[in-house]
Amino acid sequence: MNKDNLPAGFTTRGATMDDIAPAVELYNLWSQAVLREDEFSETEPVREEWTSPGFEPENDIRLVFAPDGTMVGYIEVWTTTKPPVHPWVWGRVHPEYSNQGIGTYLLNWAEKRAAQALPELPTNARFAPRMGIPQNAKEACLLAEEMGYKNIRGSFDMWIGMDTPPPKPKWAEGIRMETYSAKIGLEVIYKTYVETFGDHFGFVESPFEEGLQNFRHFMLEADDFDPTLWFIAIDGDEVVGVCLCRPKSFEIPEAGYVHVMGVRRNWRHRGLGLAFLQHAFGEFYRRGTTKVTLGVDAENLTGALGLYEKAGMHVYKQVILYEKEIRAGKEISVQSIQE
Repeated sequence: MNKDNLPAGFTTRGATMDDIAPAVELYNLWSQAVLREDEFSETEPVREEWTSPGFEPENDIRLVFAPDGTMVGYIEVWTTTKPPVHPWVWGRVHPEYSNQGIGTYLLNWAEKRAAQALPELPTNARFAPRMGIPQNAKEACLLAEEMGYKNIRGSFDMWIGMDTPPPKPKWAEGIRMETYSAKIGLEVIYKTYVETFGDHFGFVESPFEEGLQNFRHFMLEADDFDPTLWFIAIDGDEVVGVCLCRPKSFEIPEAGYVHVMGVRRNWRHRGLGLAFLQHAFGEFYRRGTTKVTLGVDAENLTGALGLYEKAGMHVYKQVILYEKEIRAGKEISVQSIQE
């Protein structure tokens, strides 16, 4: 079948906010068939994404409908990280409509949509869309590989279940922990995030105001934002690390979620990461939440995987990171820690 065509009678269009609920239903149909679990427990996280700065559902999402009007295909392309050298692609196909060319059509569309960002890049910059596919999604992995995507890395979703209170944290001498307040300010938190995640594979530093705007949207303006779950490590009057949590995971509503955690270079190897996790686990446990989840790069450059295992966390899902090089050139995203 031609990659630009759908089966007879199928239609396609961009998305509107009215499509959120049926889209989440589609995600969960796919996820139940492949992973035996829901992908999203509610619609709000999707609304949060679709309303983020620079993202346009009409242009950045493609939906496919069967002749009876059922939504059977979905794909989104993210070029909001500037410069967009690695557009993020994420899609799902209704399990009852597999092997009909819908996934091929959507991925082909996504590549063309991603390529529209090329004029925003430096002329010598390497350009390669990326996507993450659960390891168990064999058909999706095969399609990606057939269309030229290469497995470049893995990531893990991890969790801890607590029957008893976790160990109390031991903070390094001179370090105190506070929760977020306007006195600390979002700009300081964002600068700390940029500095700590600048040592993570694939990180691209956006222009400050654009990056701050996106950070504010996804973190501070999130529907479930709780400042008492934002833990800040301070040395004197200097913020040296953050552990920013959400009350619940997108996939597992009864579990808390460690959304962002990082320690600045000069304060690493002093036990702050473990202290952060134990403090967060303890606070969730105190609130009656006995499971906590997070995601981590399987080859994390700062050794986070070992830290999470030391804290008692276990892998429950593995995701493969795929990439397709559209244009060769200079790689400007982080590949290794620069001393």
